[in-house]
Amino acid sequence: MNKKATVLLIEDDLVVSETYKAYLDNEPINLIHITTGNDVLEYCKYNIPEVLILDLMLPDMNGMEILKKIKQRQLNCAVIIVTGQKSADITDEAMRYGAFNLLEKPFKASQLIFILRNAIRQHNLYDKINLYQKTQRSSYHDFIGTSKEMRTIYQIIDTIATAKASVFIEGESGTGKELCAIAIHKESIRKDKPFVAINCGAFPKDLIESELFGHVKGAFTGALNDRDGAATSANGGTLFLDEIGEMDIALQTILLRFVQTSKFRRVGSDKEEKVDIRFICATNRNIKVEIKANRFRKDLYYRLNIINLTMPSLRKRGDDILLIAKHFLSYYTKNENKSFQSFTTEVEQQLLDYHWPGNVRELQNLIHRIVVMNDNKTVTTEMLSTLIAQFEESTDNVPNIPSSLDAIRPLKEVEKDAIIQAVRLTKGNITEAAKRLGIAPLTIYRKYENWGEKLR
Repeated sequence: MNKKATVLLIEDDLVVSETYKAYLDNEPINLIHITTGNDVLEYCKYNIPEVLILDLMLPDMNGMEILKKIKQRQLNCAVIIVTGQKSADITDEAMRYGAFNLLEKPFKASQLIFILRNAIRQHNLYDKINLYQKTQRSSYHDFIGTSKEMRTIYQIIDTIATAKASVFIEGESGTGKELCAIAIHKESIRKDKPFVAINCGAFPKDLIESELFGHVKGAFTGALNDRDGAATSANGGTLFLDEIGEMDIALQTILLRFVQTSKFRRVGSDKEEKVDIRFICATNRNIKVEIKANRFRKDLYYRLNIINLTMPSLRKRGDDILLIAKHFLSYYTKNENKSFQSFTTEVEQQLLDYHWPGNVRELQNLIHRIVVMNDNKTVTTEMLSTLIAQFEESTDNVPNIPSSLDAIRPLKEVEKDAIIQAVRLTKGNITEAAKRLGIAPLTIYRKYENWGEKLR
């Protein structure tokens, strides 16, 4: 069943609005009547209708102002302007700001229905075009990648961006959790407001409260002046709490109240302040393990985790590795005034075979170092192997002891990674891969079949 289109009727004259409702009584739409411009803008903060039927003369603002704000916010809705004084100037201005059509009072029911149906039809067509373009895109804001995992992330961001609900982003270090938060903000109606990021693990526990909420003069030694915190700076926009799992348990209690009420006090102040903020949090820890260990409040987690996103590790993103590597090669070649143009085929395979424990951040660092330390038109296996060997040598001397329970991976994931890497390193020679793994070749074929993946 097709979803009914939502249509906003913005008209302050109740007699006129009842007439329009009667005109549209048999149309398969969800009709919502609003009488003021401010109510329209408030509604569109959290919901985007397919069509607006907008009277230009409203009690609190001119309808043209609403049309301009809809264009500024890039809201995907068709606007039908209703006016009692249609003129060339009004028509030109309305069309310049993206109006779908204009209706001059008085008009017949058939005219309104005809224009409304066309507006809905065009909106649905644009939706299909946008959906197709989104499924084909190879980048999204500062992300690069066409893998299924990343296309899913792009689609989730598109879906959740306009909501006010808090977002909880999980994933390994270097997977792009902050880029995800920035993309959500840029896609939201708060995009013209501040995006403020604070790393909860970067400050001592006795300073993090001041960084978050600010302080007044004399609140503690060194507090020589009043100072705004991240909460004040982010008012109207988005507050990104990175590494939320590192936050001291005592401050989590204060943060919980802030999330619940949007109210806070600066350190050393009795005055309560209120702000309008959307919360986005991120962690590379297994937060459920932290909750069981009483290092993270369960009630705070449920307040912050309204929408959950998990960023995929680079090793699970397939050919995205090459797209990202080529991007960094081009960027650093230009930045460092070098001559690199491409990778050899062998290097590309090496990049695909490597397990990337540091994810995209490690890949970026590796390509940067290659460009700085060499000068050639092509990146060779010698350049890449030398740096990978240096990295692995530096980490070989570190005891392989998990620092916390969240470092323990499920055995089936470890097994899958080992088999896939063995197949890649042996260039698809299943017999050789099985020999090196100490298993039967048939086991590898069965594993790939169970995973629903094809052998490269």
